[in-house]
Amino acid sequence: MKEKNPKGGFASEDTWRVFRIMSEFVDGFEVLSGIGKAVSIFGSSRTKPGNKYYKLAEETAYLLAKAGYAVITGSGPGIMEAANKGTRRAGGHSIGLNIQIPLEQMPNKYVDTLLDFRYFFVRKVMFVKYAKAFVIMPGGYGTLDEFTEAINLIQTKRIDKFPVVLFGREYWKGLLDWLKARVLKEANIDEKELAIFSVVDKPKEVVEAIKKFYRKNNLKNL
Repeated sequence: MKEKNPKGGFASEDTWRVFRIMSEFVDGFEVLSGIGKAVSIFGSSRTKPGNKYYKLAEETAYLLAKAGYAVITGSGPGIMEAANKGTRRAGGHSIGLNIQIPLEQMPNKYVDTLLDFRYFFVRKVMFVKYAKAFVIMPGGYGTLDEFTEAINLIQTKRIDKFPVVLFGREYWKGLLDWLKARVLKEANIDEKELAIFSVVDKPKEVVEAIKKFYRKNNLKNL
């Protein structure tokens, strides 16, 4: 519930919050407008370097960077670190969009360009606006949030369709089975909406899926 001042209006803090939000948008637009084609990679911050998905995320980012893409992550540890690390190893441009949260998230050491955000929704705009594709690695609530928001924006035609690549059939099997057996069966989505995203198991398949999308739709990914 928002605090109100004695005259019945919202507290003055709300007015100043608008300016803080505007400044985050301006900073993001100015910094990211010149990065060229890029891919946003999402995944758990809790994934350890010895985990197979850490290694697969690093290899995926490496191949994307070799293909000429900058790589955008949330700048934190786990899958994000792996992706920035792979990008750095390939000599690509590694970008981190850090978020200020109570449990402070420190940017990983492989980020070349860093932006810091207070507001999740501003940060989300940057992920979508400057990415030619989303790669969804195994993760938790935050990863699911980015995945479902992207496919919902495409479903509702709020943004143009772009490649959303879900990585790891084994990890996502329960979700995929539920979407088909329950959500589709109950007619809450239709068959064509299941095709909004693709599912792959190998790093090279990520690059292939993105290139295939742009070839099929006769679009430039530059």
